[in-house]
Amino acid sequence: MLAPETLKNKVMMITGAGSGIGRGFALRAAALGARVALAGRRESLLEVVAAEIRAAGGEALVCAMDIRNSDEVQTQVNRVVNFYGRIDVMLNNAAGNFVSRAEDISPNGWNTVINTVLNGTAYCTFAAGKHMLAQSGGKILSISAAYAWFGGPGTVHSAAAKAGVIAMTQTLAVEWGDRNIQVNCLCPGFVDTDQSRTALWPSEEARESILSSIPNRRFETIEETVEIGLFLCSPMADYINGEVLVADAGQWLNKGVFKLPESGKRFAKV
Repeated sequence: MLAPETLKNKVMMITGAGSGIGRGFALRAAALGARVALAGRRESLLEVVAAEIRAAGGEALVCAMDIRNSDEVQTQVNRVVNFYGRIDVMLNNAAGNFVSRAEDISPNGWNTVINTVLNGTAYCTFAAGKHMLAQSGGKILSISAAYAWFGGPGTVHSAAAKAGVIAMTQTLAVEWGDRNIQVNCLCPGFVDTDQSRTALWPSEEARESILSSIPNRRFETIEETVEIGLFLCSPMADYINGEVLVADAGQWLNKGVFKLPESGKRFAKV
């Protein structure tokens, strides 16, 4: 658990902040002392989160924008800097995904995911990064996924986009590292959110299939994801740069081909 005031007076912009993990990041960051800029397409949701933060004594600025539109992104990032005087953290949380066979993905479906996950993340990163370079420091954290490198059938569009985000992250970590900017990725496991239940495990069969691949047989909580992510955004992570931190309970490692025998028994010798 991060200590109180870990992010005191840090200016943090969070995309996809109106619900799910993004909302969790926003509420927790504000509780830790950050001044939070809430970014997303649905202004009504952002206003609700902003009201929660203000009611708890925190600071919040609503930034309605579509991360797929580079002009909107630049305008809102500039607005954050003009309002708060700087931007210390860009947290690229917004994403889009749907499970589909590769041959069934239309060009529009492909472009929707690529434009949101890769291009949108890039627009936000570059817009914030320019200000961070001018102010000699900052942190950028992007949410990715482990299937970007181990292969995940049904996610070719999202995997390609997230692999691009990881490559961008590691490249910028080297390019901007000497100017006190740390650029990292967090790859959560399957986080239990309303969106995930609808898009990723809409049936009990799908849910059980995913759970069976997770060593400790449970989904990740929003709170766990948020705490790990905000550590990477904090001064405690000043020496972490270009990292792709996987927090999925070991799921991506779980590639064993043998089924374990019943307790107390062992496989017969071959």
